[in-house]
Amino acid sequence: MWDVIIIGAGVVGCATARELAKYKLHVLVCEEQPDVCCGTSRANSAIIHPGHSAKPGTNMARLNVRGNELYEPLCKELDVGFRRCGALNIAFSENEMPGLQKLMTDGVKNGVPGMRIVFQKELRKMEPNLGPEAFAAVWAPTSAIINPFELTVALAESAARNGVEFRRQTAITHIARRKGNWLVTTAKGENLQTRAIVNAAGVHSDVINNLVSKRKLHIQGRIGEYWLIDRGYADCFHSTIFQIPGPRGKGILVTPTVDGTVLIGPTCRDITDLSDLSTTQEGLDELLAIGRRTWPALPRNAAITAFAGIRAHLPEHDFILGEPEDAPLFFNAAGIESPGLSSAPAIAEELTNSIVQKLDADPNPNFTRGRPPMVRYRELSMENRAKLAEENPQYNRVICRCETVTEAEIRDAIRRPVGARTIDGVKRRVRAG
Repeated sequence: MWDVIIIGAGVVGCATARELAKYKLHVLVCEEQPDVCCGTSRANSAIIHPGHSAKPGTNMARLNVRGNELYEPLCKELDVGFRRCGALNIAFSENEMPGLQKLMTDGVKNGVPGMRIVFQKELRKMEPNLGPEAFAAVWAPTSAIINPFELTVALAESAARNGVEFRRQTAITHIARRKGNWLVTTAKGENLQTRAIVNAAGVHSDVINNLVSKRKLHIQGRIGEYWLIDRGYADCFHSTIFQIPGPRGKGILVTPTVDGTVLIGPTCRDITDLSDLSTTQEGLDELLAIGRRTWPALPRNAAITAFAGIRAHLPEHDFILGEPEDAPLFFNAAGIESPGLSSAPAIAEELTNSIVQKLDADPNPNFTRGRPPMVRYRELSMENRAKLAEENPQYNRVICRCETVTEAEIRDAIRRPVGARTIDGVKRRVRAG
């Protein structure tokens, strides 16, 4: 008998697993893919939003601002790269100033700190490579950038080190109420009993909810396409550059990444096939056309790769959290689209507080916040590299020359808790090509 089964090992599922590990609870995470962070959490803008573009009064607004507050100490605990670079929302003419004023007003209502409007002279000093049309902007200094896969792996590893069990390639096919508990059936034919369930199944969270509740949800998949630009252009922008948000999202942005590249995207297109992550020529052309309004010198020939991710959009355009009226101890985290990554620690905190109260769980006095640091060989001095190689000769063997990744790092990525099981899993953990 489990106390809690979490369905889905994206950033929300793994963050919730780690939060629950702070209590004396028997927790299992079930993920249908071979690794954690294979869905929406893997392919997104990698931005921790400040919270000014969320509608005041929504779960999105409240949890975005709280999540932003939680990120810096969380990343320090988990040895995850995090940088507060700030964000600019650009108005390209005086006609777009009402859009900036709305962002300011909504941001104040949501409790976003430090925002102000900057005009041409200051804007040019902040970002010299902006297009000539840039008229004014809202500056939000709390915006940040992160590596979502690194974060999700770190959350999973921390949860596992504190007793949470992870079962990958374990899809859920049926859920039923049995004698005050839940019976969860997997595609492998297992029947797992649990007191509580967390539905963090991303684009499939409607399917999981609809197994247990008469209040039916319908996720509309929305695909977003991205360009990744070479590290040679890393210094072109210091902050994340947004245009004015539209009815279908925050629009196409230009942002530095913590890995030293530049990201352009996303587009926004409704889809029916939730497994189709292909990019289109039309979408990539749109990225270039709109992106060049922000960055006229955007270098098409410097694009390293293109990729796409799917967002879990609900008609309510808000996160649906907590227990449906007809499904006690079944906790939804449904419709987690942008700012889902930004809100993940706060969503986990809120769900955990509810679950702990309902299950009357005691704190875990043995909870360990940190994790052994990841060795990033390419960032070390020659002296420190030599010391490592003395202790472990596998650090002398560079497997990936482009990213300077050693055999020792690859072995560590496989052997750590919730370690890599596929070549892609190794690549995402240590950037080996």
